[in-house]
Amino acid sequence: MQVDFYHLTMAPLDRLLPVIADRVMAGGGRLLIVSGDAEQRAALDRQLWMIPPDGFLPHAQAGEADDAAQPILIASEVQPTNGARHVALADGVWRDEALDFDRTFHFFDRDRIAEARAAWRGLADREGVERRYWKQNDQGRWEQAA
Repeated sequence: MQVDFYHLTMAPLDRLLPVIADRVMAGGGRLLIVSGDAEQRAALDRQLWMIPPDGFLPHAQAGEADDAAQPILIASEVQPTNGARHVALADGVWRDEALDFDRTFHFFDRDRIAEARAAWRGLADREGVERRYWKQNDQGRWEQAA
């Protein structure tokens, strides 16, 4: 399984997450977006209706529609009731349940950097876990740093 750590330094989550969600869907996958913050979940819900500008990413918040039918599901807990094999931890909080997925996207900013470092170290010796660390360069492009 692969865990991608995204250190948000320049671009906010609401600009990066729709791009990743679109790529997951383009590959035929489903995505579970997890945040313990109700306001963040509502903001992400609104953002996914507006990006990409020429369309939308089909999604819902958990419990508001038929969860199983949603290609992208926004939830407060790591429960893939939509059958997702990809999970995005949007609130910067690592959850070990994410290791049950094929791929995890762990987003964090400077307020959560210590927790992200602890998660990175904690995954170092886990068998079958491939870690990647992404950061933005001075031009705002994402580069794999580790």
